[in-house]
Amino acid sequence: MHAGRKYEIKEVFFWTRRELFIFAIIAFIPTLLYEFLDWKFLTLPWLPIALIGTAVAFLVGFKNNVCYDRLWEARRIWGGIVNESRSWGLMARDFISNKYRTQSLSNVEIKKVQSDLIHMQIAWLCALRHQLREPRAWETMSDPSNVEYRKLFNVREDEISMIDELKMFIDPAIVENLKSYKNKATQIIAIQSEKIKELAESGSLDEFRYMEMQKALRELLVLQGQCERIKNFPYPRQFASFNIYYVWIFIVLLPFGMIYEFEKLGSLFVWLTIPFTMLIAWVFHSMEKVGSATENPFEGSANDVPITALSRTIEIDLREMLNELNIPEPLQPHNNILM
Repeated sequence: MHAGRKYEIKEVFFWTRRELFIFAIIAFIPTLLYEFLDWKFLTLPWLPIALIGTAVAFLVGFKNNVCYDRLWEARRIWGGIVNESRSWGLMARDFISNKYRTQSLSNVEIKKVQSDLIHMQIAWLCALRHQLREPRAWETMSDPSNVEYRKLFNVREDEISMIDELKMFIDPAIVENLKSYKNKATQIIAIQSEKIKELAESGSLDEFRYMEMQKALRELLVLQGQCERIKNFPYPRQFASFNIYYVWIFIVLLPFGMIYEFEKLGSLFVWLTIPFTMLIAWVFHSMEKVGSATENPFEGSANDVPITALSRTIEIDLREMLNELNIPEPLQPHNNILM
C-alpha cells in the first residue's frame, strides 16, 4: 500500500517509462514517413478512431471498478481478521480457568495454555500471509516494471520462509508435522480446535465458552476462505485479455488519426502528432495498467492490502495481552510503501 500523500511524478515515470518509449516509436514512425517520404495515405479519419477510443474507455473504466472492488473487499476481509484475532486473544486469555476442574491446574500451566493458543493465532496469520503471497500465473509481479519497482521496498515473505517464521511462535515439532500439509493455515485452525476441545473435555473450558471459541475459529476459517477466493480466482481472463488488445489497437491507430487532424492546421502542426499521441496513449495505457496492478491485492505489489503490517499490528496486540516483553515495533513504510 502506498502510504505517502500521492505517487510522485518521478515514481510514475519510473513505472511507465518503457511504455513511453514504445509510444514514442509508434508516434514517430508514421509521422516521419508522412513528412519525409510524403506518404500522404498514412492518415485515417478521426471518427472511427474516436469510436474505438470511446469503447476502450468504457472497458478500462469497467475493469478498474471491478479491480477496485476486489481490493476494497480484501481490505474489509483483513479488517475482519484483525477484529476476530483480537477477540480470540481475549477469549484465550480470559476463558481458560480451573472453575470446573476436579484437579486444578497451576497458574503456570494456565499461562502456558493461554500463551499456546494466542501464539497459535499469530502462527495462523503467518501461514495465511505466506500462502497469499505465493505467485499465480495471472499476477503481474513478473512484469519488468513491477520487478524493478519492488526493489524499492521490502516484502517480508521474500526474506523469511513460512517454516522459519512459524518456528518463532509454535512448537518446532508441530511445525515439522505441518510441512506435510498443503494448506498449513487451515491445519493450524484445526490444531486450535483440537486444543480447546481437550480443554473442554478436561473441564478447563465450560460448554458456553467452548462454543464461543469454536464460533471464532469458524469465522476465521470463513475469512481465510474469502481471502483464498480473491487470491485464486482472478479478474476473468477473457475480459483482461481483450482489454489490453483493444488498448493497443487504439494506441497503434492513434497517430494516423492525429496526423489527419493536425494536417488541417498546417504542415508544421503535423509534428504535434508525436507529443499528443504519446500523451493520449500514456493516459489510456496507464489507466489499464493501474487496474491490472489493483487486480490482485495480495501479490506483494505497491498497491496491495498491507497484510504484513496488519499481521504485525495483530501480533503486537496479542502479545501485549500476555504481558510479554520484547514486543516488536509496528512496521513502517519503506519508500512510502507499506507491505
